[in-house]
Amino acid sequence: MSDLATSPELDSAMDRYRVELTGYCYRMLGSSFDAEDAVQDTYLRAWRAYGKFEGRSSLRSWLYRIATNVCLDLLNAGNKRARPMDLGAPQHQASAVLSERPEVTWLEPVPDGRVLTQTADPAEAALAKESVRLAFVAALQHLPAKQRAVLILREVLAWKAEEVATLLDTTVASVNSALQRARATLAGREIRASDPADPLDADQAKLLERYLSAFEAYDISRLTALLHEDAVLSMPPFDLWLQGHADIAAWHLNQGIGCKGSRLVPTTANGMPAFGQYRPREDGRPGHEPWALQVLEISGGKIVGLNAFLDTARWFPLFGLPEQLDESYEVQQGA
Repeated sequence: MSDLATSPELDSAMDRYRVELTGYCYRMLGSSFDAEDAVQDTYLRAWRAYGKFEGRSSLRSWLYRIATNVCLDLLNAGNKRARPMDLGAPQHQASAVLSERPEVTWLEPVPDGRVLTQTADPAEAALAKESVRLAFVAALQHLPAKQRAVLILREVLAWKAEEVATLLDTTVASVNSALQRARATLAGREIRASDPADPLDADQAKLLERYLSAFEAYDISRLTALLHEDAVLSMPPFDLWLQGHADIAAWHLNQGIGCKGSRLVPTTANGMPAFGQYRPREDGRPGHEPWALQVLEISGGKIVGLNAFLDTARWFPLFGLPEQLDESYEVQQGA
């Protein structure tokens, strides 16, 4: 029996691993809310089984074993998250159709603090951020569940093959084979690169300042000048996505014209810069109301992805963003 003999000690021990376990479950499931639920289920199962825990493995390894089983159960039920770009070809602004799909379809954003543990090692921090990027987590969704677990444990969390084999009740040869197949699948996905952006370097900070200024001024010429030539705009829960300067600019000036006059509040998501977007109130009263969580992907000094998550009732509380922006907030921000 472990020396964690009392409930407070067990609570403390399990709580130390909450963020890293949430990060693991998020990479497995592609949903911030499902990841939180999976960790809660993991802890419930751990409490129920703790009397049988004999300390033959570390408490951390034991919790990862339980968390893996929780995630595999959920994935075996058919849960698979996607981005609009995974579901069809880009549309053109002139003929764009807004077709909404259920919440369970979509890969979800996640606040950095929920899934990234603090570390003093810059290389380790960079790998962690890279492994929660939207493009990488979306690519993981194309792997069979056990291959996904193997790749995350081996390549992201740096577990040894023997440790993964023990966790999954399999052989080292099976783990190595699964890892090779997972690597081959991801290589075929041609995951689009994006630059680390937390903390921002000077060039990235200037790019975001220019983006914020252009968007709030609704100067679409200035805004599109910041985009890569084949940048992508997506807007879950709609499966529409657009690619390229012409269609993105035309969207903002036509169907998206209601965003004119918006205000942006900086935050971070998935190791990338993000903004809470607030549009002018529809009722004409002063102030702004939530419209989208914008998550930006940056590469080579340009914005390559504009991901606008529109279900603000879900995202703004999770990210600690204000329920609304009133005149006093705008004055404080120098608006």
